[in-house]
Amino acid sequence: MHDSSPSKLVLLRFLERVQERDLARTRRWIVDEERREAERRRSIEARPPVPDWPIEQSIGHHAPPVYVHVGGCHMAGKRSKGVPPEQAVRALADGVDPCPHCRPDTDLGYIDG
Repeated sequence: MHDSSPSKLVLLRFLERVQERDLARTRRWIVDEERREAERRRSIEARPPVPDWPIEQSIGHHAPPVYVHVGGCHMAGKRSKGVPPEQAVRALADGVDPCPHCRPDTDLGYIDG
C-alpha cells in the first residue's frame, strides 16, 4: 500500500511559508506603529506650550474676564488666553476671581487686598 499523505519535508516547507507570511505581516504592523508613534511625538512637540496664567473670558465679545487660572488647569475654558504673571496679578487686583480649583493667587503669591 502506498501512503499518499505529504512528506514531513513538504509539511515543514508549507509551515515555513506560512510563518514567513506571518512574520512579514507582523513587520508591516511594526513599521505602521512606528510611523504612528513618530507622528504622535511630532504632534506633541508641535503643540504650543501651556500658558502659565490663562485668563478666562466670559461669553460675549466684550465680556469681562471671569477667572485667572494656573496653566494646565482642567477647568480653564476655551475662551482663555495666556498672559505673563504680572498681568495675571493685575487681573486679580482688578477683581477677576482666582479659579477655585487651581488657586493661581496662591502660586502667584497674591494676597487679596
